[in-house]
Amino acid sequence: MEMTGEYRIEAPRDIVWEALNDPDILRNCIPGCEELEKTDEHSFEAKVKAKVGPVNAKFTGSVSLSNMNPPESYTISGEGKGGAAGFAKGSADVHLQAESDQVTTLTYKAEAKVGGKLAQLGSRLIDGTAQKMASEFFSEFERQVSEKYALSTSSQEAAETTTDSGAAAGSAADEKTVPSPDSGAAAESTASAGSVEETAAPAQTSHTKADKDEKQQDAPSSSQTPGGLPPAVWIGGAAIIIVLLLILFV
Repeated sequence: MEMTGEYRIEAPRDIVWEALNDPDILRNCIPGCEELEKTDEHSFEAKVKAKVGPVNAKFTGSVSLSNMNPPESYTISGEGKGGAAGFAKGSADVHLQAESDQVTTLTYKAEAKVGGKLAQLGSRLIDGTAQKMASEFFSEFERQVSEKYALSTSSQEAAETTTDSGAAAGSAADEKTVPSPDSGAAAESTASAGSVEETAAPAQTSHTKADKDEKQQDAPSSSQTPGGLPPAVWIGGAAIIIVLLLILFV
């Protein structure tokens, strides 16, 4: 049987290519996958549960990647054995087309084959089950890759916003810390004016004191007589004059 499909994925082609080679994503996308371990660069061991009509089967097998042409195309192949249920194997050629920097179109062409008890269920049932599983795989793959890319983009934008906010805050702090040339000049002018006033104040005080001393020297002292003589001299002179007058007129 052959199947084809096309999916539009909201992610760059390189991101989609990486996802196609990621065992964790492949494990989550393969319907019924219980285990998927990488054995070498392009091979995996898998355990898958599948229900085809009335038959429940658990397949153990391998998944391999071939025809690698990164990041444009490759072939993913798988083969499993389900014991009494029979076997199943298939492959899909996957192609990635970059529609833009943010959008990739994935197209695939798959073939599948079953044998043993499963083959007895009829081709219509087998075809329907195979198409359903292929559709589930690529739909889930598209969803996981788109969500993963959207989350990584949001985280990156948030980190850039935080970095820009920190830079803006640092710039604002620098502007507050560093004085402008005008404010420095104003402060210097104010300091100079203060110095002049402080210098002028002592000078004015000294000048006032000198004037006061000079006035005190020019004005008659309270301890001096009207003639400017000390009291002892004035009293002594007056006594001599009185004595002379007594001698003359007695």
